[in-house]
Amino acid sequence: MNSVQEENFQRVDVIDPDTVNLVQITDCHIFDSADKKLMGLNTRRSFEAVKAAVAGAEMRHDLLLATGDLSQDGSAASYRYLAQQFDDLGIPTFWLPGNHDEPGLMPSHFTGQCVHAAKRLLVGTWQIVLLDSTIAGEVYGRVSDAQLSFMDAALRQYPDRHALVCMHHQALETGSEWIDLKGLRDAARLRSRLAQHDNIRAVIWGHVHQESHRSVAGVEWMSTPSSCVQFEPGSREFATSDESPGYRQITLHADGGLETAVHRVESFESDID
Repeated sequence: MNSVQEENFQRVDVIDPDTVNLVQITDCHIFDSADKKLMGLNTRRSFEAVKAAVAGAEMRHDLLLATGDLSQDGSAASYRYLAQQFDDLGIPTFWLPGNHDEPGLMPSHFTGQCVHAAKRLLVGTWQIVLLDSTIAGEVYGRVSDAQLSFMDAALRQYPDRHALVCMHHQALETGSEWIDLKGLRDAARLRSRLAQHDNIRAVIWGHVHQESHRSVAGVEWMSTPSSCVQFEPGSREFATSDESPGYRQITLHADGGLETAVHRVESFESDID
């Protein structure tokens, strides 16, 4: 594997390598017990509603990306709960940490038959790279030199594969001033490094609890709603939204094109007090 760590690498077998269907679920904010709530919302209940929507979708799902803040309290119990839930879905699941997560616990407690710790995936004609943008003790993030080197080495090893890069913190500003202050520091440096690779097709993240999709210089930049509480788009100060929990579906085509849609759990009845 040269300079790319072999233990971070996994090939994902799919039924149709020309059309790879993936799901992104993010910002679950699960607690160590079933009765705890985030801003009045039971996050296990909302997560299970999103899980049911994914399970009930007509589309075949080849893999699932869980992009951080999977736990609210960084507890082993929250990761064991999530591992069982994702195993129940039966979709190969790959994860990266968010600022609320405890990365030291995740490899040993967030694991299962379908839950894997690999951070570099080969699937169809694509390579998917999962970056850790967290800084211990901070809400904002940064892609470290080591993570940038990991990304560069992975992308250079397979220059003919289309690439999807994933992280927790936003790589572009959202227009919500308060959350942009808690986003990715040195984002311009990351974007500059990404621009050095002409096989980048898309970049996705979580953290912002809202959906967005922009096309810039042939690259698709996307954020995805939380599986629990939503944040109000365009808000100067912290504000929640009454939008439903959701997830993103992405279809990766062999020619490097993609299709994507956000699905909300419209039938979900919030238990916010």
